[in-house]
Amino acid sequence: MQATQTQTDYRGTLDPVIEKIVAPMAIEIDRSATFPRAAMDELARTGLLGLVSAPGVGGAGLGLRAAADVVERLAQHCASTAMVVCMHYAATAVIEAHGSMEARKATASGRAIATLAFSEAGSRSHFWAPVSTATPEGDRVRLDGQKSWVTSAGEADLYVWSSCPATTEGASTIWLVPATTPGLRVPAPFDGLGLRGNCSSPIRAEGVTIPASSMLGPDGGGFDVMMSVVLPFFQLMSAGFSVGTMEAATTKAAAHAGGTRFEHLDQTLADLPTIRAYVARMRTKTDMARALMLDAVLAAESGREDAMLRILESKAAAGETSTEVTDLAMRVCGGAAFRKEVGVERHFRDARAATVMAPTTDVLYDFIGRAACGLPLF
Repeated sequence: MQATQTQTDYRGTLDPVIEKIVAPMAIEIDRSATFPRAAMDELARTGLLGLVSAPGVGGAGLGLRAAADVVERLAQHCASTAMVVCMHYAATAVIEAHGSMEARKATASGRAIATLAFSEAGSRSHFWAPVSTATPEGDRVRLDGQKSWVTSAGEADLYVWSSCPATTEGASTIWLVPATTPGLRVPAPFDGLGLRGNCSSPIRAEGVTIPASSMLGPDGGGFDVMMSVVLPFFQLMSAGFSVGTMEAATTKAAAHAGGTRFEHLDQTLADLPTIRAYVARMRTKTDMARALMLDAVLAAESGREDAMLRILESKAAAGETSTEVTDLAMRVCGGAAFRKEVGVERHFRDARAATVMAPTTDVLYDFIGRAACGLPLF
C-alpha cells in the first residue's frame, strides 16, 4: 500500500512487534495451536489494537485502509495473529459505532480483545440470519444459542453477538457480551488444518443474561449494522489477510527457487523456464489481488457508486487467488515444500480458510452475480 505519513507512523510501531514477536513465534503457534497471546499483549501495549478506535477514547482513529494494511503485514508472518487482529478490528468497529464509552475505551486501550460471534450451524454461511434467541427478562435479556465458529473463542474478552430480535421484527439484533458472563461455554478447543492459533471454536450460550443496555444498535437492526459496519471492515481485512499470505508464499518460493541447485548441471531451480513461469504467475496474481483490494479501499473512502461491489469482489478474488498462489508455491518447492522449515506448507494450509469463512466465496459470487445482473443482493 502507498504509505502516507499516518501509515508510516503506525508501521514504525508495527514492524518491531512483527520482527521481535510475531515472526519468531509463528512456527510454534502453528505447531502447538497456541493463541498468540504475547503478540496481542504487545500490540495492546503499543496502542495498535486501538487502530480503528476514535482518538477521543484513546485510539488512532484510522479506518479501512490502515486496518487492511496491518492485517496484510501480520499475515505475511503469522496468519493466526492476523486473523485474531482482523476480528478484533471488525468487532471494535461495531463497538465504536454503538457501544458504551466504557467498552470503547477498553477496546481502544487493548485491555479488552473483542471478536465477532455471528456464524451459526443453523444458518451456516448466511451469517446475517441467526437462529439464536434473545428473550426479555425485565431490564435484562436472556441469550440462548450456539455459534459454530468464533475466532479467539475462550481468549477474547468481549463478544459481539448476534441473535434473533428480542421484541420486534427484523433479521437480527447485536449484543455486547463479556466473556466472563455465566452460561457461555467453549465446548471443545480448536484443532484445525490451518490458522491453528486463532482458537476458532464453537461457543454455546445457555441462559446467558446481560443488561438490555448491552444492545448494539436498535433491536432488529443487526442486519443494517452487519452490512454498513462489519461487512466493509471484514471483507477488506480478509482480502488483506489473503494478500499477505500470498506475498509470503511468493517470496519464500522465489527464494527457494533461486537458492536450490542442480549440482550436476550447475543450475538453480530458477534457471528452469517452467519454475520461473510459476513464480511469475504467483507474483502477478498476488499483485492483481492487492490492486483490487486497494481499489476497493479507495472506492469506500471516496464513496464511489461501485464501492460495495468492489468490497465484495476483493474478498472473493483474494481468497480464491490465495489458494492458487500457495498451490503454485508447493509446486515450485517440490518435495521440500512438505518440510515445515521451508515454510510454504503453513501458508498453503492457512490460505484455505478465506474461501470458507462467511460470507464464503460461493456466497460472494452469488452476491456479485446479482449485482452485475441488476438484482437485489437479498
